[in-house]
Amino acid sequence: MKAKRVDTWAAALKDKPGALAAKFKALSAAGTNLEFVVARRSPEKRGTGVVFVTPIKGARQTGAARAAGFRKSTSLHTVRLEGVNKRGQGARLTQALAVKGLNLRGLSAAAIGNKFVCHIAVDNEADANKVARILGKL
Repeated sequence: MKAKRVDTWAAALKDKPGALAAKFKALSAAGTNLEFVVARRSPEKRGTGVVFVTPIKGARQTGAARAAGFRKSTSLHTVRLEGVNKRGQGARLTQALAVKGLNLRGLSAAAIGNKFVCHIAVDNEADANKVARILGKL
């Protein structure tokens, strides 16, 4: 299993047609190849939403992301996992972290064929480094 720290970028969205497309267009024009996206409405603030993406690499992509309203999150610390998809894999991963006392802020995963990719978010950099070490050994 491959485990590595990744930066997550976030941007506010207006809850209207084309808002997300405009963010993607700005990133695409800078050559960004996104591996992970989560976009949703903000239930606490009507008419708005948020989009989270990774990776943003290099000066050109970073500049385009900032110009489009993205900021690198300083409160969301993420580990990207990639490995062989097996029955019960989610249970194994989360149990390995639970026994070490690590509390998850969020988890998103998908399996395609015999591979899976998972992004795990925690509240601080130290915990993210622990997550990467623990899961990288599984």
